[in-house]
Amino acid sequence: MSKEVQNKALVGRWFTEFWGPNVNLNIVDELAAPDMLLQYSLHEPRRGHDDIKAFMTGFRQAFPNLNFWGAADLIAEGDYVVGRWQGGGTHTGPAFSDFLAGSLPANSGRRMHFTGTTVLRIKDGKIAEEIGLDDGVTALTQLGLIRTA
Repeated sequence: MSKEVQNKALVGRWFTEFWGPNVNLNIVDELAAPDMLLQYSLHEPRRGHDDIKAFMTGFRQAFPNLNFWGAADLIAEGDYVVGRWQGGGTHTGPAFSDFLAGSLPANSGRRMHFTGTTVLRIKDGKIAEEIGLDDGVTALTQLGLIRTA
């Protein structure tokens, strides 16, 4: 099996078990490098297993139905895998202040659905970086945290 095929399989598992509808936080220990960087425009960058797990725990508490899925086949070259995705959820949990652009009160009922593209770097069979470009303007507008002119 080629390096690219192995890397796509690893990222496929990550997307399913970390970002899918039923999070498995043990996947962080299994597939992420100890100092993995997780970075998207909506949130502060996260680094390391504990920080990444804490981020996802809070995100899932605030958005219990959070779910992201692939919108196209993964593309791999060398140590890099690129994935297009879509997803979102409804804020029915506790107040959430993790967005860089503002906070939500408890159980706001606001929905977000948006898309993005993520580049993951694999090093020694582990995810070293997940850096995504998301349509944060759409998500923040839907959540009422920013307004269109």
